[in-house]
Amino acid sequence: MSTQLFLGGRIYSSSAPDATAMAVTDGIVTWTGEDRTGRALHPGAEEFDLAGAFVAPAFVDSHVHVTAHGLLLGGMNLSECRSRAQCLDDIRRYVAGSDDPVVWGHGFDESAWTDGGAPTTTELDAIAPGRAIYLTRIDSHSAACSTTLRAACAGLQDADGFHPEMPVTRAAHHAVRAAARSMLTPAARAAARTRTLDAAAASGIVAVHECGGPDIAGRDDFAELLSMDHGVEVRGYWGEAVSTPAEAEELVARTGAHALGGDVFVDGSLGSHTAWLTEDYADASGRGSSYLDVDAIAAHIAACTEAGIQAGFHAIGDAAVHAVVEGFASVAARLGGPALAARGHRVEHLEMVTADQAGKLASWGVIASMQPQFDRLWGGANSLYARRLGATRAAGLNPLTQLASTGVSLAFGSDAPATGLDPWAVLRAAVGHHTPGSGVSPRAAFAAATRGAWRAGGVRDGVAGTLTPGAPASFALWDAPELVVRAPKDGVQRWSTDPRAGVSPLPPLELDSPSPRCLRTVHRGRVVHEA
Repeated sequence: MSTQLFLGGRIYSSSAPDATAMAVTDGIVTWTGEDRTGRALHPGAEEFDLAGAFVAPAFVDSHVHVTAHGLLLGGMNLSECRSRAQCLDDIRRYVAGSDDPVVWGHGFDESAWTDGGAPTTTELDAIAPGRAIYLTRIDSHSAACSTTLRAACAGLQDADGFHPEMPVTRAAHHAVRAAARSMLTPAARAAARTRTLDAAAASGIVAVHECGGPDIAGRDDFAELLSMDHGVEVRGYWGEAVSTPAEAEELVARTGAHALGGDVFVDGSLGSHTAWLTEDYADASGRGSSYLDVDAIAAHIAACTEAGIQAGFHAIGDAAVHAVVEGFASVAARLGGPALAARGHRVEHLEMVTADQAGKLASWGVIASMQPQFDRLWGGANSLYARRLGATRAAGLNPLTQLASTGVSLAFGSDAPATGLDPWAVLRAAVGHHTPGSGVSPRAAFAAATRGAWRAGGVRDGVAGTLTPGAPASFALWDAPELVVRAPKDGVQRWSTDPRAGVSPLPPLELDSPSPRCLRTVHRGRVVHEA
């Protein structure tokens, strides 16, 4: 056996809240405590000086799109564009310096622009005549594209969601995304995947849940990702509905997926007006898009449950969430709640959920995979959500406290490239929710990004995501000089832990606090990032 002794740090440990040292033996945490005791208990161990670094369980991102985020990291990022004119200027500059076979960009959000809407096909053709351009909206549920890319899609004009000038949605978007994806070389895809996993490791993330599917990145990309040799662990969710246990088993075997969930789409997104609502949008006609009905949802849940496979769905709008809850209720009545709970099924996003629905999901052991930064980006009185839904409906979105208080297990992630790979920003958003009473405590937020996310990924050993003895040595070292132990008398929400809870403090989580710098990331004893 080989033991390493880490000394002189600040260890986030419930077993020893004042710990300054940690022992790791063959990739497992075996002890936490004080330096002097550590040396006495582990003579001859290899010693490492932490130099005051903060040591905490590494993060898990419960919802990512690895290749798409890597294409953003290596390509055109339009998320900082604050006007239509700026967006078009950024596209011109990028195109002038790029000879990519397909110009791939991401992140524009026209909802707050005052000088017009999304880029049109005519404008993209004028900027880059004859070139294929694919630009996804920040939610990835619609895309602006050039005539050349459109021409690569046979019958596009007859597809649901087609528009000759404006961004395409629904089936038309799936078609142009597939065409753009086909223009990427295997080398380009591999480089994109490596960029994302390297960035995850540098952010203190040791595992990601890839949400793939036939209409997202395709089967080849999914298989290539799962075969990668990288220190960051990938759990693959394949987003395709099934109707029988045999079909579920065959699809898992054929794709190599760990589960049949993630982006099994019940609806789309609020930003693209494709989330499925029970009432009309406040700023547009219609109630969004429905991709699966209750019967199809129930069939998928039952098939996966009977096959022993974790299932899940993408559901954002209240009509979509209602359909998912009804689907689970139907299966629970037939197979029983314990059979559902044993699988740990999950729902992605779950933005518009009532307290009654949350209670039902909790009773069936359904896990909520949430993205708190959605509220930070689009919540509040003068926000995209308020424009799409009106202030009253918008204020009820992403009710983290309501879900947690009813017993729903939370797992936090980024939905990268929709938001960046910054777990501390996720925690800040979860604590500082726009709607009073909807945010969770710092300790609950940290648990949802660590222990909760491991559990959402099927790891139920009770120790993953902690630094207690017996836990995998998956941790990160942070340059975090300030650890706030108690909230000040001014009542401002900061990281505070009642000493009786026996949990070490974390860095400050005010919305304007900077994220700590990651010095080292270790997964099961293996160093996957070092600054």
